[in-house]
Amino acid sequence: MLDRPDRPSAPQGDATPASASSSSTFGGDLPWYLNWRFWIGIVIAGLSIWYVARGIPIEDVVAAMKQANLLLLFVLSVPCYIVATWVRALRWRHLTNPVAEIDRVPLFHAQAIGFLVNNILPLRVGEFVRSWYLARKQGVSATSILGTVVIERVIDVVCVLLIAAASLTWAGRGGDSLLARGTMLLLPAACVPVMGLIAIRLFPEQVIRITHFAAKPLPTRIGATLERLLRRFADGLHSLSLGSHLAWILVHSVTIWLLLSTIPMLAGIYAFGLELGNPIETLMISWILLAAVGVAVAIPSTPGFFGTYQLAFNSVLERFGVTPAEALALGLLVWFVFWSSLVVLGLLVLRSERTSLGELTFYNTEEASEDGPPGKDPATENR
Repeated sequence: MLDRPDRPSAPQGDATPASASSSSTFGGDLPWYLNWRFWIGIVIAGLSIWYVARGIPIEDVVAAMKQANLLLLFVLSVPCYIVATWVRALRWRHLTNPVAEIDRVPLFHAQAIGFLVNNILPLRVGEFVRSWYLARKQGVSATSILGTVVIERVIDVVCVLLIAAASLTWAGRGGDSLLARGTMLLLPAACVPVMGLIAIRLFPEQVIRITHFAAKPLPTRIGATLERLLRRFADGLHSLSLGSHLAWILVHSVTIWLLLSTIPMLAGIYAFGLELGNPIETLMISWILLAAVGVAVAIPSTPGFFGTYQLAFNSVLERFGVTPAEALALGLLVWFVFWSSLVVLGLLVLRSERTSLGELTFYNTEEASEDGPPGKDPATENR
């Protein structure tokens, strides 16, 4: 089991009730199903599905699904999702190296567990769970690990925005179309998170002072927590000063987005027999679709990003002549392959680690940000 020698199996008196611990995973004192963030996610998903499916006969969607080549979709997509998880672990290693030397396998396991939790629990709490899991396994600061996860997300956002800008420029070439004008907003947007990371890396104290000043209207506890987290986060930015790490991060990011994430999109297009032009045109459209999905899954919402995922498919494909029923059917099937592949992978990792999902979410996530000795349970440390 996960670090079982360092963790009491059933601490008396100080044990955290399962319901309370689950609620703390979502950052509150209420059960997750009473957390307002969860219901915002439900509303986003519901509105997305309503907006996409309104006026589309369900029988047309089912008919489109029946005509799809499911074998092609699964055979091409599932290996890509698994390999992409491994490549993400390789990239993550270059970010965690300044914090601690961590082997590739624990990083891969943490990535798989994070995807599993994101796909079955709301609000992207998998990012916190995988940080806590890796920190507890390796005996390092969970907040520093979480800082590297934030860097990962920023890198992915930049990749998505650059892909969107390039592909939309191609789609809007030769005219003053909405797609072309959209690149004028996307390119600066891609630079903002990078500049923020550079500022924290080069001028951490100045950024912390600004944050301290901005947090004055907030309760003292919240301001102190923000400052502590920001200092920990700066620890995870040391990789930005290492040239070889940056080079590998770039290589891995290109592999993840331009290859391993693109193939499932192309597989879906060809599985449905959609005629979107020549191979280059189809590739460009798949990148626009990938960028839209990347933005959709970045929204903290319901488990597995259901609803926003399909909205991305219909928003893009209908513009290129795909019928609403075909676009919705494609979005549903590609999403299901994505969701099921990562859920099964995560469950297999949990089984290999002899760990349950309930065990991962049993302890308060605040434990992960403690500065005490790693591997200790705060509930029993003073016993």
